[in-house]
Amino acid sequence: MATFQGTVHAYSGAMGDNIDTDRIIPGKYTKTLDVQSLAAHVMEDIDPDFKNRVKQGDIIVAGDNFGCGSSREQAPIALKVVGVSVVIARYFARIFFRNAINIGLPLLEIPDHNISNGAVLEVNLLEGSVTDTNTGITYKATKMPQVMIDILAEGGLVAYLQKHGDYVL
Repeated sequence: MATFQGTVHAYSGAMGDNIDTDRIIPGKYTKTLDVQSLAAHVMEDIDPDFKNRVKQGDIIVAGDNFGCGSSREQAPIALKVVGVSVVIARYFARIFFRNAINIGLPLLEIPDHNISNGAVLEVNLLEGSVTDTNTGITYKATKMPQVMIDILAEGGLVAYLQKHGDYVL
């Protein structure tokens, strides 16, 4: 759970900034609890072929303010169900960040990166390091609080609380 390797689906420039939750999973598809139905429509407004290209373990890389907009929990769920192992962005909308951690989808903020589409990344969540195996460049992500790493290690907030009862400082 602490390390991942996957191929990048990069969204950069104007297309990679301010990707809101409605572009991750359009609202018209959120009237179901069927997560496979959500996954069938993930990213379709920004990248209609994404769901056909993404493979288990792949990584999304984006720009500024990923996950802005509504507090749509279905957005990180759809990404996780379709097989995305990690999302990397320059920074995330805070509500998306927390929703992703709660459902067990790792996120890393790297304010200054030059990761391109198709790159293969090795991600070490505990160290906060991301290495582009194509270029050999290693990026350092913003340090994630230990409680969030612990929640991710259990697969999300519900699993964490079922096992531990509560987080003790």
